[in-house]
Amino acid sequence: MAVANTTKTSWRLQEIVAHSSNVACLALGKNSGRLLATGGEDCRVNIWAVSKPNCIMSLTGHNNPVECVKFNNSEEQVVAGSQSGSLRVWDLEAAKILRTLMGHKANICSLDFHPFGEYLASGSIDTNIKLWDVRRKGCVFRYKGHTQAVKCLAFSPDGKWLASASDDSTIKLWDLTAGKMITEFTAHTGAINIIQFHPNEYLLASGSSDRTIKLWDLEKFKMIGSSGGEMGPVRCLAFNLDGCCLYSGAVDSLRVYGWEPDRCFDVVPVGWGKVADLAICNHQLIGVSYNLANVSSYVVDLTRVKKSGSVIQGVIQDDQPLTEPSPKGSTLRRNYERPLTTCSTQRVKQSSESERRSPEGEMRSPSSEDEKESSAEIRNPEDYKEIFQPKSAISRTPPKNEPFPAPLEDGESLLFVSSVCVCVSSLQPGLLKNLPVGSSTPILRVEPTVVATAPCPIPVVTARPPTNHTPPSVILSSRNEPIGLNVGDFLPPARNNRPSVLGDDEALAQIRKGHETMCVMLTSRHKNLDTIRAVWGSGDVKTSLDSAVSMKDLSIVVDILNIVNLKPSLWKLDLCTSILPQIEELLQSKYESYMQTGCTSLKLILKRFWPLISDTLTAPPSVGVDITREERHQKCKACYKLLKNLSDLVKNKADQVGRHGSAFKELQLLMAPLDY
Repeated sequence: MAVANTTKTSWRLQEIVAHSSNVACLALGKNSGRLLATGGEDCRVNIWAVSKPNCIMSLTGHNNPVECVKFNNSEEQVVAGSQSGSLRVWDLEAAKILRTLMGHKANICSLDFHPFGEYLASGSIDTNIKLWDVRRKGCVFRYKGHTQAVKCLAFSPDGKWLASASDDSTIKLWDLTAGKMITEFTAHTGAINIIQFHPNEYLLASGSSDRTIKLWDLEKFKMIGSSGGEMGPVRCLAFNLDGCCLYSGAVDSLRVYGWEPDRCFDVVPVGWGKVADLAICNHQLIGVSYNLANVSSYVVDLTRVKKSGSVIQGVIQDDQPLTEPSPKGSTLRRNYERPLTTCSTQRVKQSSESERRSPEGEMRSPSSEDEKESSAEIRNPEDYKEIFQPKSAISRTPPKNEPFPAPLEDGESLLFVSSVCVCVSSLQPGLLKNLPVGSSTPILRVEPTVVATAPCPIPVVTARPPTNHTPPSVILSSRNEPIGLNVGDFLPPARNNRPSVLGDDEALAQIRKGHETMCVMLTSRHKNLDTIRAVWGSGDVKTSLDSAVSMKDLSIVVDILNIVNLKPSLWKLDLCTSILPQIEELLQSKYESYMQTGCTSLKLILKRFWPLISDTLTAPPSVGVDITREERHQKCKACYKLLKNLSDLVKNKADQVGRHGSAFKELQLLMAPLDY
């Protein structure tokens, strides 16, 4: 496939809204560079295919915000650590939770999978590092020594060592076989954010908030290089696949380093902000960052980045001439010896039986309660089957796709007039002047042309009859253009087919049209939410919801439900009788976000209260007077009636195609017992 010539070295690939609340962590699949996991304050882990807009799978089970996520090497498992210190491991192919691991006393800060087997390491704010055997269902060893939070963990490529980096500015190297610390590196003066083993040689790189990158020889256990050219904290590191150079990600920049001697080959400006993870695939480096609920992905074309040759900056020995680097293929130190079998044959030092049975080494398999609370919701079946269940492949990792295409050159831009897409640099200077803006000109279709370095010819333009755009039946929660607004409404009427020129006062008056109405509406909503907040402060959730319902404003109800849905323990039977009529309205709303909130609330009600409702209504009458039981019976009877009414609505909606239909089909299955 021919690729258009381009001078782009880095570009933004996409931006997505990844969670309903703030994103707290993310991780790329290092094997393929095409999978992304995000963890949020909504207690979910979402799985994405890089460059695709829709979530493949949403993993639930944590009751606290997710603080750290990590794929295993084959990208068929993902682990997530929460604010409470618990770990959950999911099998992505089977779309189910695999293990729940308990033992840390505070936030999980770092995770890593063993390169060959079922071992998993976790580091926490509690300063402890735990090594878990996922198969044998337990913590097999605990490493102590750091005095502050353990921010990064990394297994060596041969699986024999574990490196840990901490906010206490130290790096510790642990021998898994002996179960003890080998050495400690203390040259950094700030918190260490990232450590990375060289893919082949006995070499470790570290990046710190002190704005330096240091390299450590793991044969002699000494520092062999240090660079201080970063403008901010070093957030990410990645060795080139052949180990020839080191990539460093900091705020809005990528640097390429060599060592022995220390030198910086290239600096690439990238607008990724505080980059959170890097992966390399198909001669491209993919970087991801997050801000609030948004996640952005960026691509750097490594074929256009200097990895050797002339030096931009000598970092340490600026007063000395730089020696020639070693010839490609020669090594200055040992290479890792990778075992031919998996780590099941590898001996790992384990704690005593008594320590493994202590609360600090506790582990449990998913109980029936976990299975109810933990789930893997497949949001995009097509992508899920393509990635995790390929028909004609043994590997379960995403297929090795072609490199991400680069955008147009900076000199060329896209002009969108209604649905017209025109290559501006290819048009004659006078052509744009004759296009009437905001008029009823028929929509034009531009035949695609290949973008080349030479001036492209004028595209062939054909006209087609105007089409009547009908408003969508469901307004999507994520969209790129406003609903019900026409750009032409904000432009002055054309006179003699020429757009009139507005003065400043007229332009401001035009912009302010409708502004007062919007301000009144938002002020009213803010006032209502303040009222609800005051009631909520008393701890009475039922009264808060009743107040929201009495305001006759569905947007307020949705705001409250989105909070209550994140904490299932807040739900009581009293809430169901108040909120079920509102859920009926939400399910019939034209707004996708309202429907999603209604579906989530109804799911929670059915999972938590249907057994109680069913048992209460089918139980034989009690002997004597039991006022509490009678009240519960009346509430259950009212809930059953409301649920029965919703059942018909859900059945009708289940026939829809797409993600809406899938959500209603799931509800239909949950409501099936109502028919018996």
